[in-house]
Amino acid sequence: MSYNYDDRSVRLDDLLGAVEPGTGYHLCASHSDRLSPPLGWTLTDHRSTSRLFAPLEVA
Repeated sequence: MSYNYDDRSVRLDDLLGAVEPGTGYHLCASHSDRLSPPLGWTLTDHRSTSRLFAPLEVA
């Protein structure tokens, strides 16, 4: 997971290697699937692994 305060965006990517300090965090699939960004922020999921279930939209 990486984030950008200026753009108010959160990005999920595949775990490919070490993360440089201050640029993001490694999250397991379970935690990534449950992640919700702060109000007013966007979440972009760029993970290539298939998931068994799609998250439900909450109204």
